[in-house]
Amino acid sequence: MNVESHEEIIHPEPTGFFRKYVWSYDHKVIAKQYFFTTMCFLLLGGFLAMLIRWQLAYPFQPVPILGKLLASRFFFDSTGAITPSGYLQIVTLHGTIMVFFVMIPLLVGAFGNFLIPLQIGARDVAFPLLNALSYWLYVLGGIVILSSLFLRQGAAESGWTAYPPLSDVSTATPGSGMGQIFWLIAIFIVGFSSIVGGINFLTTIVKMRAPGMTWGRLPLVTWAQLITAVFQTLATPVLGAAATLMLCDKLLKTAYFIPTGLQSADQLIGGAGGGHPLLWQHLFWFYSHPAVYILVLPAMGIASELIATFSRKPIFGYKPMVVSLAVIMGLGFVVWGHHMFVSGMSPAMATGFMMTTMLIALPSSVKVFNWLGTLWKGSIQLTSAGLCGISFVAMFIIGGLSGIFLAATPVDIYLHDSYYVIAHFHYIVFGASLFAIFGGIYYWFPKMFGRMMNERLGKLHWLLTFITFNLTFFPMHFLGEGGQMRRLATITNYEFLQPLQNLNVFISIAAFLLGISQLIFIFNFFYSMLYGKKAPANPWNATGLEWTLPSPVPYYNFEKIPMVYRGPYEYSSPEALKQGKDWIAQSDPLGFEKS
Repeated sequence: MNVESHEEIIHPEPTGFFRKYVWSYDHKVIAKQYFFTTMCFLLLGGFLAMLIRWQLAYPFQPVPILGKLLASRFFFDSTGAITPSGYLQIVTLHGTIMVFFVMIPLLVGAFGNFLIPLQIGARDVAFPLLNALSYWLYVLGGIVILSSLFLRQGAAESGWTAYPPLSDVSTATPGSGMGQIFWLIAIFIVGFSSIVGGINFLTTIVKMRAPGMTWGRLPLVTWAQLITAVFQTLATPVLGAAATLMLCDKLLKTAYFIPTGLQSADQLIGGAGGGHPLLWQHLFWFYSHPAVYILVLPAMGIASELIATFSRKPIFGYKPMVVSLAVIMGLGFVVWGHHMFVSGMSPAMATGFMMTTMLIALPSSVKVFNWLGTLWKGSIQLTSAGLCGISFVAMFIIGGLSGIFLAATPVDIYLHDSYYVIAHFHYIVFGASLFAIFGGIYYWFPKMFGRMMNERLGKLHWLLTFITFNLTFFPMHFLGEGGQMRRLATITNYEFLQPLQNLNVFISIAAFLLGISQLIFIFNFFYSMLYGKKAPANPWNATGLEWTLPSPVPYYNFEKIPMVYRGPYEYSSPEALKQGKDWIAQSDPLGFEKS
């Protein structure tokens, strides 16, 4: 790459409120838009989780205060208790919001937008207009999914996986009325947003790296975003196609997912079925298992950054880390069938999916080994961000180990759709990914807002979250082994499950404490944004290009596009120690002649 191709004209910063804060082309503003919007959805999704835990601990008992305020509205009956139909709506909205409107847009839309141009030495993403469009499509999808709450029939009730025939047969079937149609439209819109964002990030990373920023010098955060963008562009169109086909079943009276004999007489042209419900599962999981890695890979990149910075060591095995990311991407497209072991697939096909699922544990194990190798004998700094990075590794190990059992067909047949799966999934997506998100916020907050978050409050938040999370989700393994299935509004009607009820009460109390613990983070975030200590340019003595910029980052990012001379994690090198410090920035030509 030559320097001249990157010396674009610095455009003046917009001055009007609309162009500066609403329809902005600045990747940093769009990242903050994603961030604040996903935080609102996270609060809503967490609130729905609290309702789930109330119902399971105290089935069909009035919800204190809230039940009286919302009696006979949304999910509640006239006494303020959650109805069976309302419970299914809560479960569906909780899963949908947390996956499609919190974790993916937060890890990709917020962190990806903010970090990719800064870490590769660019002034913005490749297509700023598409970047703004991607965010507002996401907002539109969110408006549609929330609007379903106000429908007379209520929101969708078929779970976030929307399996037919439950979601597809007729408006008389739970979860298949207008609420389900709104769900499908929202998923289509947010999926289109994801595709647009993935194409943008791919182009940005491939074409806009600063001079000297070779593939071997990319930070692992950017590598993870690159692989995630490939997932987005290749897998998300399949989900969009599946949503379109189900909408055709509902609105155009086709029968892609409706088998013969289950359709209503007036629903289909010609009155015949002939579709197959399992077609939806194949299409949905072909996207949704790669989507699990969309939820995890950016978190892996964030955790790698935190562990290297706060152990003051280079990443152990940088190249194997990159290769393992690529291997996860390749294998991620051939494991979707492990979600369908109980669907009646042939044993030979089930064995193939079982082997590929077990095989995908190998690149993940490589990453764990490399993280532990980085921490080994490091000068570990137990900051809030550092603690969250280490917690990511611990939670990922627990979630990964439980996943090995679910990969085995004979074991999965017993544990399928049980609370064991809930525990495994939340250890990966909540325990691992959300700890990485918290760590990333503590770490890059100074660069985003120019102020430091309070470390004491940060450590208190980490400690309470770590304890209450494990008290909430680890016992769910025992619920699953005991036979409790997910999406049941209560287990008190099942005699063989009644001994588990006390454990449900314990889990719910822990979940309520987990939710309350997040108030510390919310207070710390907004108080620090307004009154926190002003941040220096590089408060962590980190090596990435973003830490060579002022805090907060100016509109144009780099006044002059930097030249990159080094790898992303040059900590504690002899060259640095000779200079009386333990780090060297990527753009620092110390010890080298400028080319």
